[in-house]
Amino acid sequence: MTSPEPPVSAAGSRSGRRDGPASWTTALLGSTHPGPTLVVTLLAVVLGASSGLPLGRLVVLALAVLLGQASIGFANDWLDAGRDRAVGRTDKPVAQGRVSVSAVRTAAVVCGVLMLVPSYALGPAAGTAHLVLVASGWAYDLGLKRTPVSVVPFVVSFGLLPAVATLAAVPPSPSAAWAVAVGAVFGVAIHFTNVLPDLDDDARTGIAGLPHRLGRTVSGITAFAALAVAAVLLLSGQLTGSSSTPGLTAAVIGTVVTLVIAVVGVRLVLAGRVDRTLFRLIMVAAVLLVVQLALSGGTIVA
Repeated sequence: MTSPEPPVSAAGSRSGRRDGPASWTTALLGSTHPGPTLVVTLLAVVLGASSGLPLGRLVVLALAVLLGQASIGFANDWLDAGRDRAVGRTDKPVAQGRVSVSAVRTAAVVCGVLMLVPSYALGPAAGTAHLVLVASGWAYDLGLKRTPVSVVPFVVSFGLLPAVATLAAVPPSPSAAWAVAVGAVFGVAIHFTNVLPDLDDDARTGIAGLPHRLGRTVSGITAFAALAVAAVLLLSGQLTGSSSTPGLTAAVIGTVVTLVIAVVGVRLVLAGRVDRTLFRLIMVAAVLLVVQLALSGGTIVA
Protein backbone atom coordinates (compact mmCIF):
# COMPACT_ATOMS: atom_id res chain seq x y z
CA MET A 1 0.00 0.00 0.00
CA THR A 2 1.21 3.49 -0.75
CA SER A 3 0.33 6.62 1.16
CA PRO A 4 -2.26 9.08 -0.17
CA GLU A 5 -0.84 11.51 -2.67
CA PRO A 6 -0.43 15.15 -1.60
CA PRO A 7 -2.57 17.79 -3.29
CA VAL A 8 -1.77 18.64 -6.89
CA SER A 9 -1.04 22.24 -7.81
CA ALA A 10 -2.49 23.90 -10.90
CA ALA A 11 0.56 22.98 -12.98
CA GLY A 12 0.54 19.37 -11.85
CA SER A 13 3.44 19.63 -9.38
CA ARG A 14 2.85 18.26 -5.87
CA SER A 15 5.40 20.59 -4.31
CA GLY A 16 3.65 23.75 -5.35
CA ARG A 17 6.14 24.60 -8.12
CA ARG A 18 4.80 25.34 -11.58
CA ASP A 19 6.90 22.79 -13.45
CA GLY A 20 6.42 22.43 -17.19
CA PRO A 21 6.16 19.25 -19.28
CA ALA A 22 9.93 19.05 -19.79
CA SER A 23 10.57 19.17 -16.05
CA TRP A 24 7.87 16.55 -15.42
CA THR A 25 9.39 14.26 -18.06
CA THR A 26 12.84 14.68 -16.53
CA ALA A 27 11.42 13.83 -13.12
CA LEU A 28 9.65 10.76 -14.47
CA LEU A 29 12.84 9.54 -16.14
CA GLY A 30 14.64 10.13 -12.85
CA SER A 31 12.37 7.51 -11.28
CA THR A 32 13.87 4.85 -13.54
CA HIS A 33 17.06 5.07 -11.41
CA PRO A 34 18.87 6.02 -14.64
CA GLY A 35 22.46 5.36 -13.52
CA PRO A 36 22.03 1.70 -12.51
CA THR A 37 19.52 1.14 -15.34
CA LEU A 38 22.00 2.26 -17.98
CA VAL A 39 24.88 0.32 -16.40
CA VAL A 40 22.86 -2.91 -16.36
CA THR A 41 21.80 -2.32 -19.97
CA LEU A 42 25.44 -1.78 -20.94
CA LEU A 43 26.36 -4.98 -19.11
CA ALA A 44 23.73 -6.88 -21.09
CA VAL A 45 24.96 -5.50 -24.42
CA VAL A 46 28.57 -6.45 -23.71
CA LEU A 47 27.48 -9.90 -22.54
CA GLY A 48 25.46 -10.24 -25.73
CA ALA A 49 28.42 -9.22 -27.86
CA SER A 50 30.58 -11.72 -25.99
CA SER A 51 27.95 -14.33 -26.87
CA GLY A 52 28.32 -13.54 -30.56
CA LEU A 53 24.94 -11.83 -31.03
CA PRO A 54 24.62 -9.85 -34.28
CA LEU A 55 23.89 -6.12 -34.12
CA GLY A 56 20.14 -6.48 -34.67
CA ARG A 57 19.70 -8.87 -31.75
CA LEU A 58 21.96 -6.71 -29.57
CA VAL A 59 19.61 -3.77 -30.15
CA VAL A 60 16.59 -5.89 -29.22
CA LEU A 61 18.41 -7.19 -26.13
CA ALA A 62 19.30 -3.64 -25.08
CA LEU A 63 15.68 -2.50 -25.47
CA ALA A 64 14.37 -5.46 -23.46
CA VAL A 65 16.80 -4.90 -20.59
CA LEU A 66 16.31 -1.13 -20.61
CA LEU A 67 12.51 -1.51 -20.32
CA GLY A 68 12.84 -4.20 -17.66
CA GLN A 69 15.19 -2.15 -15.49
CA ALA A 70 13.05 0.96 -15.94
CA SER A 71 10.03 -1.04 -14.80
CA ILE A 72 11.86 -2.13 -11.65
CA GLY A 73 12.99 1.43 -10.95
CA PHE A 74 9.49 2.85 -11.40
CA ALA A 75 8.07 0.11 -9.16
CA ASN A 76 10.60 0.98 -6.47
CA ASP A 77 9.64 4.66 -6.44
CA TRP A 78 5.93 3.81 -6.56
CA LEU A 79 5.99 1.29 -3.71
CA ASP A 80 8.42 3.29 -1.56
CA ALA A 81 6.73 6.68 -2.08
CA GLY A 82 5.37 6.93 1.46
CA ARG A 83 8.65 5.85 3.05
CA ASP A 84 10.68 8.17 0.84
CA ARG A 85 8.54 11.16 1.80
CA ALA A 86 8.71 10.26 5.48
CA VAL A 87 12.51 10.34 5.51
CA GLY A 88 12.83 13.28 3.12
CA ARG A 89 14.63 11.56 0.23
CA THR A 90 15.94 14.34 -2.01
CA ASP A 91 17.02 11.94 -4.77
CA LYS A 92 13.53 10.60 -5.44
CA PRO A 93 11.29 12.70 -7.74
CA VAL A 94 8.13 11.25 -6.17
CA ALA A 95 9.27 12.19 -2.66
CA GLN A 96 10.03 15.71 -3.90
CA GLY A 97 6.56 16.01 -5.41
CA ARG A 98 7.91 16.46 -8.93
CA VAL A 99 5.92 13.52 -10.29
CA SER A 100 2.90 11.66 -8.92
CA VAL A 101 2.72 8.16 -7.49
CA SER A 102 0.08 7.27 -10.07
CA ALA A 103 2.41 8.34 -12.90
CA VAL A 104 5.28 6.11 -11.78
CA ARG A 105 2.87 3.25 -11.04
CA THR A 106 1.48 3.46 -14.56
CA ALA A 107 4.99 3.72 -16.01
CA ALA A 108 6.09 0.64 -14.06
CA VAL A 109 3.25 -1.45 -15.45
CA VAL A 110 3.56 -0.12 -19.00
CA CYS A 111 7.32 -0.75 -19.13
CA GLY A 112 6.82 -4.20 -17.63
CA VAL A 113 4.29 -5.12 -20.33
CA LEU A 114 6.23 -3.55 -23.20
CA MET A 115 9.36 -5.40 -22.05
CA LEU A 116 7.74 -8.70 -23.01
CA VAL A 117 7.77 -7.84 -26.72
CA PRO A 118 11.55 -7.49 -27.26
CA SER A 119 12.26 -10.14 -24.61
CA TYR A 120 10.28 -12.86 -26.36
CA ALA A 121 11.43 -11.62 -29.77
CA LEU A 122 14.79 -13.04 -28.65
CA GLY A 123 13.18 -16.47 -28.24
CA PRO A 124 11.16 -18.25 -25.55
CA ALA A 125 14.21 -19.22 -23.49
CA ALA A 126 15.70 -15.73 -23.39
CA GLY A 127 12.26 -14.18 -22.89
CA THR A 128 11.43 -16.41 -19.94
CA ALA A 129 14.85 -15.90 -18.34
CA HIS A 130 14.43 -12.14 -18.62
CA LEU A 131 10.89 -12.30 -17.26
CA VAL A 132 12.16 -14.16 -14.18
CA LEU A 133 14.96 -11.59 -13.83
CA VAL A 134 12.53 -8.67 -13.81
CA ALA A 135 10.01 -10.50 -11.61
CA SER A 136 12.80 -11.03 -9.09
CA GLY A 137 13.43 -7.28 -9.02
CA TRP A 138 9.73 -6.62 -8.48
CA ALA A 139 9.65 -9.23 -5.70
CA TYR A 140 12.32 -7.25 -3.88
CA ASP A 141 10.32 -4.04 -4.15
CA LEU A 142 7.09 -5.80 -3.16
CA GLY A 143 8.41 -7.06 0.15
CA LEU A 144 11.55 -9.19 0.11
CA LYS A 145 13.57 -6.09 1.01
CA ARG A 146 12.04 -6.38 4.48
CA THR A 147 13.31 -9.92 5.08
CA PRO A 148 16.59 -11.71 5.84
CA VAL A 149 16.61 -12.97 2.22
CA SER A 150 16.65 -9.45 0.75
CA VAL A 151 19.83 -10.29 -1.17
CA VAL A 152 18.26 -13.21 -3.04
CA PRO A 153 16.57 -11.11 -5.78
CA PHE A 154 19.92 -9.51 -6.58
CA VAL A 155 21.65 -12.87 -6.74
CA VAL A 156 18.92 -14.24 -9.00
CA SER A 157 18.63 -11.21 -11.28
CA PHE A 158 22.33 -10.59 -11.83
CA GLY A 159 23.04 -14.29 -12.04
CA LEU A 160 20.45 -14.57 -14.82
CA LEU A 161 21.77 -11.62 -16.83
CA PRO A 162 24.49 -13.64 -18.64
CA ALA A 163 21.91 -16.37 -19.38
CA VAL A 164 19.56 -13.85 -21.01
CA ALA A 165 22.41 -12.85 -23.33
CA THR A 166 23.50 -16.35 -24.31
CA LEU A 167 19.94 -17.68 -24.65
CA ALA A 168 19.25 -14.84 -27.08
CA ALA A 169 21.63 -16.44 -29.59
CA VAL A 170 20.45 -18.59 -32.51
CA PRO A 171 20.44 -21.37 -31.46
CA PRO A 172 20.20 -20.57 -27.72
CA SER A 173 23.22 -21.51 -25.63
CA PRO A 174 23.68 -21.86 -21.87
CA SER A 175 26.01 -19.48 -20.05
CA ALA A 176 29.36 -20.56 -18.68
CA ALA A 177 29.11 -21.38 -14.98
CA TRP A 178 31.75 -18.79 -14.12
CA ALA A 179 29.72 -16.05 -15.85
CA VAL A 180 26.60 -16.90 -13.85
CA ALA A 181 28.70 -16.94 -10.67
CA VAL A 182 30.21 -13.53 -11.45
CA GLY A 183 26.75 -12.06 -11.94
CA ALA A 184 25.36 -13.60 -8.76
CA VAL A 185 28.27 -12.49 -6.58
CA PHE A 186 28.25 -9.03 -8.12
CA GLY A 187 24.57 -8.79 -7.21
CA VAL A 188 25.55 -9.18 -3.55
CA ALA A 189 27.93 -6.22 -3.82
CA ILE A 190 25.28 -4.06 -5.49
CA HIS A 191 22.59 -4.83 -2.91
CA PHE A 192 24.75 -4.16 0.14
CA THR A 193 26.33 -0.91 -1.08
CA ASN A 194 22.99 0.43 -2.33
CA VAL A 195 21.31 -0.12 1.03
CA LEU A 196 24.09 0.90 3.44
CA PRO A 197 23.56 4.69 3.40
CA ASP A 198 19.86 4.24 4.17
CA LEU A 199 20.07 1.86 7.13
CA ASP A 200 18.83 4.40 9.70
CA ASP A 201 16.02 5.71 7.49
CA ASP A 202 15.00 2.15 6.64
CA ALA A 203 14.91 1.18 10.31
CA ARG A 204 12.51 4.06 11.02
CA THR A 205 10.17 2.88 8.28
CA GLY A 206 10.12 -0.85 9.02
CA ILE A 207 12.74 -2.19 6.59
CA ALA A 208 15.00 -4.90 7.99
CA GLY A 209 16.75 -6.72 5.17
CA LEU A 210 19.95 -8.74 5.46
CA PRO A 211 22.32 -5.71 5.47
CA HIS A 212 20.26 -4.11 8.24
CA ARG A 213 20.63 -7.23 10.36
CA LEU A 214 24.36 -7.56 9.75
CA GLY A 215 25.13 -3.90 10.40
CA ARG A 216 27.16 -1.31 8.51
CA THR A 217 30.67 -2.63 8.99
CA VAL A 218 29.99 -6.30 8.28
CA SER A 219 27.75 -5.45 5.34
CA GLY A 220 30.28 -3.03 3.85
CA ILE A 221 33.12 -5.52 4.10
CA THR A 222 30.87 -8.24 2.66
CA ALA A 223 30.02 -6.02 -0.32
CA PHE A 224 33.60 -5.34 -1.33
CA ALA A 225 34.69 -8.89 -0.58
CA ALA A 226 31.98 -9.96 -3.05
CA LEU A 227 33.36 -7.48 -5.59
CA ALA A 228 36.83 -9.00 -5.19
CA VAL A 229 35.44 -12.52 -5.64
CA ALA A 230 33.58 -11.42 -8.78
CA ALA A 231 36.78 -9.95 -10.22
CA VAL A 232 38.75 -13.15 -9.58
CA LEU A 233 35.98 -15.32 -11.04
CA LEU A 234 35.87 -13.14 -14.15
CA LEU A 235 39.63 -13.39 -14.55
CA SER A 236 39.54 -17.17 -14.22
CA GLY A 237 36.84 -17.37 -16.88
CA GLN A 238 38.79 -15.11 -19.22
CA LEU A 239 42.00 -17.04 -18.74
CA THR A 240 40.26 -20.15 -20.03
CA GLY A 241 38.41 -18.38 -22.85
CA SER A 242 40.92 -15.94 -24.31
CA SER A 243 44.07 -16.94 -26.11
CA SER A 244 45.35 -13.51 -27.18
CA THR A 245 48.11 -11.82 -25.22
CA PRO A 246 46.47 -8.35 -25.34
CA GLY A 247 43.22 -9.88 -24.12
CA LEU A 248 44.87 -11.61 -21.20
CA THR A 249 46.80 -8.46 -20.34
CA ALA A 250 43.55 -6.44 -20.26
CA ALA A 251 41.98 -9.11 -18.06
CA VAL A 252 44.81 -9.01 -15.53
CA ILE A 253 44.95 -5.21 -15.44
CA GLY A 254 41.19 -4.98 -15.03
CA THR A 255 41.25 -7.46 -12.16
CA VAL A 256 44.03 -5.62 -10.35
CA VAL A 257 42.22 -2.28 -10.64
CA THR A 258 38.96 -3.85 -9.43
CA LEU A 259 40.77 -5.34 -6.44
CA VAL A 260 42.17 -1.90 -5.65
CA ILE A 261 38.62 -0.51 -5.74
CA ALA A 262 37.59 -3.26 -3.32
CA VAL A 263 40.40 -2.32 -0.93
CA VAL A 264 39.47 1.36 -1.12
CA GLY A 265 35.86 0.45 -0.40
CA VAL A 266 36.78 -1.57 2.69
CA ARG A 267 38.95 1.28 3.98
CA LEU A 268 36.05 3.72 3.58
CA VAL A 269 33.74 1.36 5.45
CA LEU A 270 36.20 0.93 8.31
CA ALA A 271 36.66 4.71 8.45
CA GLY A 272 32.91 5.11 8.86
CA ARG A 273 32.37 6.79 5.47
CA VAL A 274 29.23 4.90 4.56
CA ASP A 275 27.53 6.99 1.90
CA ARG A 276 26.63 6.90 -1.80
CA THR A 277 30.34 6.83 -2.64
CA LEU A 278 30.36 3.09 -1.95
CA PHE A 279 27.61 2.41 -4.50
CA ARG A 280 29.38 4.64 -7.04
CA LEU A 281 32.55 2.61 -6.57
CA ILE A 282 30.60 -0.55 -7.36
CA MET A 283 29.14 1.08 -10.49
CA VAL A 284 32.65 2.12 -11.59
CA ALA A 285 33.80 -1.45 -11.02
CA ALA A 286 30.87 -2.72 -13.08
CA VAL A 287 31.87 -0.55 -16.04
CA LEU A 288 35.47 -1.63 -15.61
CA LEU A 289 34.48 -5.30 -15.66
CA VAL A 290 32.44 -4.64 -18.81
CA VAL A 291 35.44 -3.06 -20.52
CA GLN A 292 37.65 -5.90 -19.29
CA LEU A 293 35.31 -8.49 -20.77
CA ALA A 294 35.02 -6.60 -24.05
CA LEU A 295 38.80 -6.21 -24.46
CA SER A 296 39.60 -9.80 -23.55
CA GLY A 297 37.81 -11.20 -26.59
CA GLY A 298 36.57 -14.14 -24.51
CA THR A 299 33.12 -15.69 -24.52
CA ILE A 300 30.57 -16.39 -21.78
CA VAL A 301 28.96 -19.26 -23.66
CA ALA A 302 29.37 -22.63 -21.96
